[in-house]
Amino acid sequence: MATELKTKPSNPGPVEPPIEVIRNEDDHFLREFIASIKQALANGNADELRGLTEQLYVSELAEVLTILSEEERPKLIELIGEGFDFAALTEVDEQIRIDVLDALPLHLIAAGFVELESDDAVYILEDLPEDAQAEILRTIPTLDRLALQRALDYPEESAGRRMQSNFIAVPPFWTVGRAIDYMREASDLPEEFHDLFVVDPGYRLLGFVKLNRLLRSKRPVAIESIMDEVQEISAETDQEDAAHTFQKYDLTSAAVVDKGGRLVGVLTVDDIVDVVQEEAGEDMLALAGVGDEEFSDSVRTITRSRLPWLCINLATAVLASLVIGLFDATLEQMVALAILMPIVASMGGNAATQTMTVAVRAIATHQLDPYNMGRVVLRETYVGLVNGGAFALLMGIVAIIWFGDAGLGLVIGTAMVVNMLAAALAGILIPIALDRFRVDPAIASSVFVTTVTDVVGFFAFLGLAALWFGI
Repeated sequence: MATELKTKPSNPGPVEPPIEVIRNEDDHFLREFIASIKQALANGNADELRGLTEQLYVSELAEVLTILSEEERPKLIELIGEGFDFAALTEVDEQIRIDVLDALPLHLIAAGFVELESDDAVYILEDLPEDAQAEILRTIPTLDRLALQRALDYPEESAGRRMQSNFIAVPPFWTVGRAIDYMREASDLPEEFHDLFVVDPGYRLLGFVKLNRLLRSKRPVAIESIMDEVQEISAETDQEDAAHTFQKYDLTSAAVVDKGGRLVGVLTVDDIVDVVQEEAGEDMLALAGVGDEEFSDSVRTITRSRLPWLCINLATAVLASLVIGLFDATLEQMVALAILMPIVASMGGNAATQTMTVAVRAIATHQLDPYNMGRVVLRETYVGLVNGGAFALLMGIVAIIWFGDAGLGLVIGTAMVVNMLAAALAGILIPIALDRFRVDPAIASSVFVTTVTDVVGFFAFLGLAALWFGI
């Protein structure tokens, strides 16, 4: 049995009007509610603050923290005192969380951490510098501190960081009746659980029993006779891979084991939902070249995050401009080329972004593998050719009507086919290549793909024009 950190019991009291204000997200009443919070803060009225916030969900309390100013957030927590649920800090941006913890006294943080589930406590601690972590850990009771320190020793964004260290473990020779009696009498069980894990004396994982199967079995039945083979996840496993395991096997919880196969924690589906949302958000931001930027970050942090990728984009834009410079004489003699040139590059860029987005998602969800890679690349090639042919015909007609030159229509149509094909291949092959070299495709793909479509588009269009018109 391992139950290190306890969970604060939920308050099942009646729903007060303020809670409806947040949940309905009515702008008028939300402003009034926040105004009441701010007034109570200004007056230092702790009782009124507790009355306003005691029925809020954790996510709603986090929303209140986000709306308040930097000075008001720690004041709210101090006035509420023990009634404040520190789990709300897991729902706010990293910078807000760090600012709040920096401003709070250590004794209040320590008291709040003892009430947290271990995974929430680790999630809050891991964003802090090591000296701040050590300082907070020193104020926490020994057993709780050891559980948190063990989780922090695992790599960032691993299953060990996400796991809960409170679970129910029983030996295989126990009967169903003994397991039920134990759960009835124990005072330190997890707040919510779905499975019982079966372990040997060395805490090595043998299997698990679902709670519903336990309750349907007769009391004299041995646990080992009803246990199932367990889907275990190594504590070192990346959280994204752990989420994929949950999806693949339709899990609601999974055992987390150390290198020796010993049970050290449990991952639950609510943790995995957070992982999926976090990873999806990271990939979305990475595709735009903004890294792990958050909404509450400072000007300096945001600038530092975006500047490197903007510099790379500048370099690729200069490369595209150099290609255009090779055909400056051609452009001088035929102004129509300058007018139509951006269309070729733009269409290629959009087509490549479509393919790249699908490819990055397929890689992230493990849908793209060596067995279907050739078929997917061939499919995208055909899509590029079909789309290229369709838009070649359309733009050829537009160019002929616009400029009255059939040759120009043929040139832009051919260039469109070439660039759409290049876009399709770049959109699928570049993410695959980056993933093969262990570079995150979500971060680096867009820069390389845009470069390919710009360079190929300009070179194809202007090169064909130079050949056709002999300029």
